[in-house]
Order: sequence, then C-alpha cells, then structure tokens
Amino acid sequence: MRDPYDVLGVAKSASPAEIKKAYRQLAKKYHPDRNKDDAKAKERFAEINSAYEIVGDETKKAQFDRGEIGPDGKLRFTGFEGFGAGAGPGGSTRGWRPGGGAPGGEQHFEFHFGNEAAGGRGGFEDILSDLFSGGGRRRAGPQPIRGDDVVATATVPLETVAHGGSARVILPSGRTLEVKIPTGIEDGQQIRLRGQGQPGAMGGEPGDAIVTVKVAPHPYFKLDGRDLRLELPVTVYEATLGGRIPTPTLDGKVELTIPPHSNSGRVLRLRGKGLPASEGKIAGDLYVSLKIMLPEKSSSDLDARMREWREAHPYDPRDKMS
Repeated sequence: MRDPYDVLGVAKSASPAEIKKAYRQLAKKYHPDRNKDDAKAKERFAEINSAYEIVGDETKKAQFDRGEIGPDGKLRFTGFEGFGAGAGPGGSTRGWRPGGGAPGGEQHFEFHFGNEAAGGRGGFEDILSDLFSGGGRRRAGPQPIRGDDVVATATVPLETVAHGGSARVILPSGRTLEVKIPTGIEDGQQIRLRGQGQPGAMGGEPGDAIVTVKVAPHPYFKLDGRDLRLELPVTVYEATLGGRIPTPTLDGKVELTIPPHSNSGRVLRLRGKGLPASEGKIAGDLYVSLKIMLPEKSSSDLDARMREWREAHPYDPRDKMS
C-alpha cells in the first residue's frame, strides 16, 4: 500500500485541519455515487479512506510516524528482543498492557490503536458522516450531496438599471435563463438564482446560479457609484449669457439653468437624477459638466468679432499658472 500522506497529497507536517480538508475534497471527488461507471475511482476512494484511517487519527498517525504500524494499519513486529518488565516492543510501553497474574507466569498483552478503546473507529467515521450527511450524526446508507453553484454575468443597458427589466444569461452548462433585473441595481451586484446550479448527487438539491450584473457603457452617461456624470456641450453665447438648456437624463430631457459667464468644466448638479432609489438606498444625482464648443464650420464674422474683442478686452485666463 502507498504512503497515506502521498495518497492524501499532504506533507507529514500537515495539521489535522489540513489533513481533514484534503480528505474531504478527495472523498467528494472520487465518491462512487459520483463515479458509478468508473472502477478506478472506486479503488481510489477506498485508498483515500484507508489513508485517512491512519493519518486522520492522532494515535494511529503517531504510531505510523514512529514506524510502529504500516500503511495498512497493521502492527509491525521485529521481534520481542529487549522486553523488560513492563516494556513493549523496542523497549516501549506505549500501545500495550501486560495481563499479569496468569498461571505459569505467562504474560498477556492487549494492544489498542486509535479510538478503538473508546468503542468506535473514531475520526474516519465521523468525517464521513459529516461529509455525506451534512452533520455529525451517523446515518445508514449514502446521504444527499448538494450540487455546486455556478457563476455567470449579465451585461445590461443603463436604461434597464434605471427602469428595471430582464436580461438573458447563458450558464456554463449552455442553458439559457431570463433573469429579472431589479430597478436601481448597482454595477457588480449579484443575483442568486436558487436551484439553477449543478444537480445534486444521491438525491441532493441542486446548487444555485450566481449572476453578476455588469452595466454596459453608455454614450452620454458615466456611472459613479449611484451617481451619473454627463459632459454637456454648450455654445459660446450660452456660456456667456446663461439660459435654460435641454439636458438628457435617464427619465427624459429636463431644462437645466446655466448661470451667465460659465466656463468649461463648471459642474452643475441635478438632485435625484442618478440611479433610482432601491433596497433602502437613496437615489443618486446627475452631475453635469459644461463644455464650451465652437461652431464646427468656420465663420468669418465670428473671427472678426473675436479679433475686435481681443483688441478691446484682452485678458489672460492663464495668469495664475506661473
């Protein structure tokens, strides 16, 4: 038989928790109910259990590390040389007890391994019970195993986030689902779809599908948490004279008041025009950044007026950038 540490894939110095974790993973992977047509998996499962019977039990692990028992759990005898009064194999009293008082001076020895003296096989049966029954109580026969969860991503338009809707999601299995998108959900939030994951084993319930919502880029708006940001082009005369300008929002256009003498980069706020309120979170705001735009086509009249303005009203907007 192979070294039990090699079977479980752990180092000799591994902690009990690390050994237990390795056993759980391997036992679940190679369990016969998950590999009904794989004879090698059944052999591997038996080997894993045998290995854990040794290193999963503190007493047997110590005996194996000292060379007192082999990988099969059987006692290794090299003879009884050196037995003294009350001494065991190799001069040690560990693991044996003299019967004493037998007729004719005959000595009787009782050997105890693991938790057998406490009336059971100990850790191995406990871990199997916990792994396949969902608790510490032992049950007869195979127990249900819950299926694994699966993950998927739903990319949705910003308008769907603002007003709610649905999105089509393809699961790793290739199955397509229609997922309801709640109003006001944030980018990166997850939706759990109960029972839409991998099927369970031995009658266990299926796992869940975990869908992460990603908001698709928008041509005008940029998400900033629950707020939105918009760069709004304005004319030279709108920035100079001020006025009310139609401005897009997720709920349609509104009239935004531009103060006179507004420079490019000035930010105006529209309260409550970001992502709508949801799940106890208040609505976000819309921050509008002004961007002064010249006419796309050149104008000799505008050029002439600007030359006049330069001569009559010169100013340096960069005078503080020394």
